Amino acid sequence: MLLMPLIFILLALDLSPASKPPVRLKSNPNLSVAEMGQWRALLKGVEFRKLTLERSEPYQLIDLKMLRFDTRWVVPRIVPTLRYNLKAADVKTLAEMSGAVAVINANYFDEKGKPLGFLKVAADEINPRVSKSSLFTGIFGIKDRLPFITHRDQFLSQQADEGLQAGPLLLLQGSPLTINRGAGKQSRRSLIGLDKDQRLIVAVTDSLLGGLNWAELQEIFATDALQVRATDLLNLDGGGSAQLYVKILQLEEYVAGTAKVPVAVGFFIRQ
Repeated sequence: MLLMPLIFILLALDLSPASKPPVRLKSNPNLSVAEMGQWRALLKGVEFRKLTLERSEPYQLIDLKMLRFDTRWVVPRIVPTLRYNLKAADVKTLAEMSGAVAVINANYFDEKGKPLGFLKVAADEINPRVSKSSLFTGIFGIKDRLPFITHRDQFLSQQADEGLQAGPLLLLQGSPLTINRGAGKQSRRSLIGLDKDQRLIVAVTDSLLGGLNWAELQEIFATDALQVRATDLLNLDGGGSAQLYVKILQLEEYVAGTAKVPVAVGFFIRQ
């Protein structure tokens, strides 16, 4: 007999989950979190998560699909398409050819597929020049099979067995960096980062229209509230190049790009 009064009390207090206000971003109140999602273990050292964001003006739903890798179990490697006698390829093809469990697109390149910034693969400096472009401010490197992210002004080639230049560098040692060039532009994005536990995080926006700007990404990855906090975060080549593929056990996710790419970053189970 006490059930009905209890229901009325709950309705009066409006404590139902649907009544909770959406989490809105401080950098843009028109952007809110529609679905938090949660990290789901796929394999030892590999987790997947989908965070859905909702933009009110203009209306857009944006999925941010993410993978998190424990580098005790997963090794990153730079994967050039020339290794497979291809000028360019999509990341699904590169995953199938290389044996990687996941692949994300990498650095910026010109119309001939040549890198616009520093690129070193398996000790071979394909482009030894570190670009001073205001866009290419970050380096993703691998030394002794362990990844790192640093500012291009603090980088020397010998610090990395493999490495690539991209940008802008969004977060460094937990702090957002000032970005002047195209800071408010919304676009498809692909990202690579590290958290405080030295886990690698990669992410790609998946939406039919629009995307995210760099200020929004800095807030998403610099706060504990969304459980994706990164200490270091680097923007990779976005737009039509942004793409991600993962196939592990029952999960297969493919965020396809509209352009093939000459270089990618693959993630391999440590042997």
